[in-house]
Amino acid sequence: MLPILIVFVASLAALAAWWRVRHVRAMTALSMQRRQLGPDGVVIGGETFVLERPGAPAVLLLHGGGDTPQALRYLGTALHAHGFHVAAPLLPGHGRTVAEFSRVTADALTTAAESSYAELRKTHDSVAVIGLSMGGALAVQIAASTPDLPALGLVAPYLAMPRAIDVAARLSWLWGILAPVVRSGDGISVLDPVERDRSLAYGVFTAQALRALRTTVRRATVSLPRVSAPTLMIQSREDNRISERAAERAFALLGARDKRLDWISGAAHIITVDYGRERVIEALTSWLEAHRVSP
Repeated sequence: MLPILIVFVASLAALAAWWRVRHVRAMTALSMQRRQLGPDGVVIGGETFVLERPGAPAVLLLHGGGDTPQALRYLGTALHAHGFHVAAPLLPGHGRTVAEFSRVTADALTTAAESSYAELRKTHDSVAVIGLSMGGALAVQIAASTPDLPALGLVAPYLAMPRAIDVAARLSWLWGILAPVVRSGDGISVLDPVERDRSLAYGVFTAQALRALRTTVRRATVSLPRVSAPTLMIQSREDNRISERAAERAFALLGARDKRLDWISGAAHIITVDYGRERVIEALTSWLEAHRVSP
């Protein structure tokens, strides 16, 4: 009886391993449908970008989870045209391969964001920060530890996980054994079909990246009351990832006295490229200009 049981268990384990390999391959192929890696291993078009203006006030742009700086290109171009030096780094584990996305950690994300800010401060007296989605959670952490931050922009900031996603993140150590990579959920994040087709986001999420996202969100949430920088938060009422109630709750926790919550309609989560992006970009540009610190 025991040999039969051993054979059964071994066969089941082999079947699970075979299914896991096939699943990872399928998810990897899905992630590369609209993406092509360059010789440096970074997706073409999703690289770090810097728009130079030596000596001018600077802005650090932080992209969202599973995405790349491409989602911030329109915004960066507009800020540069208004006289700002702009830097948008590609965060660790992003814009590369699913395998690298499977190794990302919350510590690596936070360290990269803080290091990018510190590097800008070496060459620019004034550095504001704008974060999109998960980048908003990273921006909050920077703001909470930077009392002299001139301005903060939170664009559809991921500052609260829906309950189902939170549970999935906490259980990811279990389901991740069999399916370490899954399709991104929560509906369509870009309603504009042209911009959706141009997106260089993975389109999938790894169990490890989901755990990193949960930790990043939790760190940002406890940091909100310590934020004192003038803060503009912009949110779509049709956001497929962040509910109106969650957005309002996060905004209420912000410690900044000078803060404003702007609502838009007609877009999903990635409002820097979706319908109505012109209003988002104009509002952020005006906010930074109003709180501009000249050299």
